[in-house]
Amino acid sequence: MASSAKDADPNLGFLTKRDTEVKLPRPTRVKNKTPAPIQITAEQILREARERQEPEIRPPKQKITDPTELGDYRLRRRKEFEDKIRRARWNSRIWVKYADWEEKQKDFARARSVWERALEVDYRERTLWLKYAEFEMRNRFVNHARNVWDRAVSLLPRIDQLWYKYIHMEEMLGNVAGARQVFERWMDWQPDREGWLSYIKFELRYGEIDRARKVFERFVACHPRAMAWIRYAKFEMKNGEIARARAVYERAVDLLSGEEDEAEELFVAFAEFEEKCKETERARCIYKFALDHIPKGRAEDLYKKYVAFEKQYGNKEGIEDAIVGKRRFQYEDDVRKNPMNYDSWFDYIRLEESVGNRDMIREVYERAIANIPPAEEKRYWQRYIYLWINYALYEELDAEDMDRTRDVFRECLKLIPHKKFSFAKLWLMAAQFEIRQKNLRAARQILGNAIGMAPKDKIFKKYIEVELQLGNIDRCRTLYEKYLEWNPVNCYAWTKYAELERSLSETERARAIFELAIAQPALDMPELLWKAYIDFEISEGEFERTRQLYDRLLDRTKHLKVWISYAKFEASTGMVDTDRESDIQTIDDDISHQEQLARIQRCRRVFERAFDYFRTSAPELKEERSMLLEEWLNMEAGFGTLGDISLVQKKLPRKVKRKRAISSEDGTPAGFEEYLDYIFPDEMAVTPNLKILEAAYKWKKQKAVSDD
Repeated sequence: MASSAKDADPNLGFLTKRDTEVKLPRPTRVKNKTPAPIQITAEQILREARERQEPEIRPPKQKITDPTELGDYRLRRRKEFEDKIRRARWNSRIWVKYADWEEKQKDFARARSVWERALEVDYRERTLWLKYAEFEMRNRFVNHARNVWDRAVSLLPRIDQLWYKYIHMEEMLGNVAGARQVFERWMDWQPDREGWLSYIKFELRYGEIDRARKVFERFVACHPRAMAWIRYAKFEMKNGEIARARAVYERAVDLLSGEEDEAEELFVAFAEFEEKCKETERARCIYKFALDHIPKGRAEDLYKKYVAFEKQYGNKEGIEDAIVGKRRFQYEDDVRKNPMNYDSWFDYIRLEESVGNRDMIREVYERAIANIPPAEEKRYWQRYIYLWINYALYEELDAEDMDRTRDVFRECLKLIPHKKFSFAKLWLMAAQFEIRQKNLRAARQILGNAIGMAPKDKIFKKYIEVELQLGNIDRCRTLYEKYLEWNPVNCYAWTKYAELERSLSETERARAIFELAIAQPALDMPELLWKAYIDFEISEGEFERTRQLYDRLLDRTKHLKVWISYAKFEASTGMVDTDRESDIQTIDDDISHQEQLARIQRCRRVFERAFDYFRTSAPELKEERSMLLEEWLNMEAGFGTLGDISLVQKKLPRKVKRKRAISSEDGTPAGFEEYLDYIFPDEMAVTPNLKILEAAYKWKKQKAVSDD
């Protein structure tokens, strides 16, 4: 008991949770699962349920036999309606039911009173006005109905349905003048186009053509849209007034030619009208006028109609013109979607140039160059800048307008952000244009501005070339100095500067320039500079200076090609009609035997120095040492009887194929690869001693193991 009292919950009426648990019966198991002998369908179950359903409880029908009962019934019903109205005064359906009930009771005054009370609650409800007027018309109270319609259209003039119903009533009564008067009252409110068209149809139903024309005039004045003018023109054409219809179209064109949204539809309708009138030339002129004045992006339907018209009525030139117009429209659509797609602009310009309309070509060029790249990065400008170049070339070559060409170059150079990047091609083209116009001062000014704002190798080279052709040597020297001051690592500039001085027989100046060049701490291609300096000294016959140059070069680099070039120089020194880089083949008879031996000895000394360097200081460069010996061997063979091949042959290495392990990028073994190794005779002499030492070490190790 104590435990049960303790577990009792006051919220459960001092019952335990066990007492309040819902105990569901165990689900019964179906032991016999065989089908019943009589099967029942779902349809039968639903039918039986419907048959057993109890009938709906409906109030009994009341039969009224005397006026007293009728009065009581009406009083009770009115009281019910009034109670509903007090509860939901805003509900218009209650008012409508109340008025309909009063109408059924033939108490029209009370019904009218209910309608008036409903309108006092919400006069903006159009349903109340419509049903009120229908009530009056249904019971043939025409004047009352007119009164209701007058009040409705006065209070709600923007609801077209009220006007339509009012006019329909007057027309059904045969009161055409009254209906026209209602239309006039409606038109004072300037309704939409459907209202005007209804008025026009009304006049046409009664054959009033002049009145309909006047209504059309008021219609197009109220709604000056292409649709209104087209309907007006079609009305005139339907009545056989071709001249009037054309005049309507012309007035519409004068009024709406500036409206881009309306102009296309109007021009198409005008051209189709002329086409129906067999005036093909007029239609063609209309199409061309429209294509010239409507933006290309809004004239898609116009282009299609024009192409179809030319295919039907035009000649070969007209068809080609129409096809060009269609392609023009496609390009306009492309550049409108993506104005930064310069390839589309190039195609568009090419199309206009094929047509040959100069004004159109310039217009497209101006529109194209107006699309400046959004970022000041050269990769975005590389395609764009060719629009300016093509524009300038067109003005110079096709239009032959030199002033416009000069303006194009000037504006383009002004537009480019030269502090971040520049285009040498554009500077050079502008300068070359001025040179073609024989305006050297302007060309020099352009090239000078280019060097000052955005110096480049191409600009310096072209400027120097121009001044050199004009024979201005001092200007060339000044330009070379600025060139080298801007880019002192450029070996090409140093070499060309020295060649200029050499061509002027200024040997000392050329040598001084070469000395300054090789003294630079950094050079882009020093091997070309040294080669040019050495060739210069050889051409001047300064062989001792050449040897000194080779020695200075070897102090900086011990490359194999330098050694071979030095050796070939020594072998060919003093020889006539021989190339320093070719193999020495023959020696002229006029050179003494002693001089030949001296050259060969100097050549051998160079090869021996090179061989000693590769053997002692760079023993790992076995392939270079082998190539050196092969070149030396060829040289000795070229000396003929004075050469000594055996001197080199005893130093030649033996080629051996060997394998070495290779590994992948992550360091794991990836197998072996074959390579050529060179074993020189001096290395073979050392190898046996190494084998003896290795055998002695192995014997000592085995002895130590046996002692243990």
